[in-house]
Amino acid sequence: MNTATRNLSRRAFLKRGACAALGTTGLLSTLAQLRVLAAGVSGQSAFSVSSGDYKALVCVFLYGGNDANNLVVPYEQQAYDNYARSRSILALPRSDVLPISPLGGGSYAFHPAATGLQTLFNERRLAVLANVGTLIAPVTRADYRSGSAALPAQLFSHSDQSVQWQMALPDSSRKIGWGGRVADLMASLNENEQISMAVSLAGINTWQAGNQTVVYPVSHDGVVGIDMLEREWVDPVRKDAFTGLLELERRNLFERSIAGSTSRTIENNRLIAAALDQTPPPNTPFPETELGRQLRMIARLARIGPTLGFRRQIFFASMGGWDTHDGQIDAHSELVGELAAAFLAFNRATVEYGIEDKATVFTASDFGRTFSTNGKGSDHGWGNHHLVMGGAVQGGRIFGRFPELIVNGPDDTGQGRWIPTTSVDQYSATLARWFGVDASNLPELFPNLGNFASSDLGFMS
Repeated sequence: MNTATRNLSRRAFLKRGACAALGTTGLLSTLAQLRVLAAGVSGQSAFSVSSGDYKALVCVFLYGGNDANNLVVPYEQQAYDNYARSRSILALPRSDVLPISPLGGGSYAFHPAATGLQTLFNERRLAVLANVGTLIAPVTRADYRSGSAALPAQLFSHSDQSVQWQMALPDSSRKIGWGGRVADLMASLNENEQISMAVSLAGINTWQAGNQTVVYPVSHDGVVGIDMLEREWVDPVRKDAFTGLLELERRNLFERSIAGSTSRTIENNRLIAAALDQTPPPNTPFPETELGRQLRMIARLARIGPTLGFRRQIFFASMGGWDTHDGQIDAHSELVGELAAAFLAFNRATVEYGIEDKATVFTASDFGRTFSTNGKGSDHGWGNHHLVMGGAVQGGRIFGRFPELIVNGPDDTGQGRWIPTTSVDQYSATLARWFGVDASNLPELFPNLGNFASSDLGFMS
């Protein structure tokens, strides 16, 4: 279905829905109906806040464990030689990598496929966070080897570490994400109370799950509606019958809850779809990749966020395929290229929309990978380097401390599984502070944060 047809369909549906509501008992409340009419028919919204108050936090989760040992490579000759010797078949040629000169010193380079990241770093719109990982408290190699350190459960396990990264509660079984906890705390800032501030382009996830916050899934094409209601050829009588069923008085609590959530979803879909129709896609070209499509929709949703009454929103996107046990050189190059191109496009789109300093993107991943090769690729590691991008980022810098890239050296648990020198809690708390969380709330959000020297790593302005 082309855009014009889709738009016509939505407008027609909005008008039908409005007439049905006014002519009968109506599916929606009077206030909500007015909002739908305002947003969908006249192009104006009952929701509107100053764009100056708006902030969007975007998590890009790299499922499988990105090998950031090859995303950011030492470039100084002796350090590179040590890297090349230890990485063996995984070593990237020095002549191919993309040199960067971080503010504050150091000599590093990005993966050859990361041209977009090099551009953003040189423009000071991107920063690197070195050797971040799940920790309960600081750990030394001696602590680790003696068994005296308090360690996150199930290190090196995909399923456990991906959840712990998203929770920032490595010693808890609660499946509540730190993004969801932040959303619980800040939801009251939003004028819009009927649409969740947690929007996911990659399905249900732990990071956005809160005690009150629920995830609102959206596809890279927009809202995911109820198919029958979206199709014009479906008999209106059937549509009216469906909506009528949702209005029935129900004694069963579960049935009442399902009917209520379905009604709210329909209403929210109408609001968002109508607002998107009023805001065309950015002129900035995005790569036609899965991540490119996700970030394009997030840019559009962030653009209309203030119109929908949001001062704060959190978004979730993801890429899979980073579990490179074999064939790593080619597979990782393709993944890095996709990531870098999507990041560059998102940045350019936020510049085009005038919201660059209001949208911050950060990466997360299960873990890093072993510095030693298994002969074809790399195995599950621990500490990893990550990226933060946006107009509010202190870009062009590398924050934190790189591990000494020596197998069985002072930062290694074995095989080049780096002991993190920055905790997920510190990384997350710094982003949460930028988002507007008061310092007094950080211990509640990140109970282990006090075990570390600093709660603000300084990479956000």
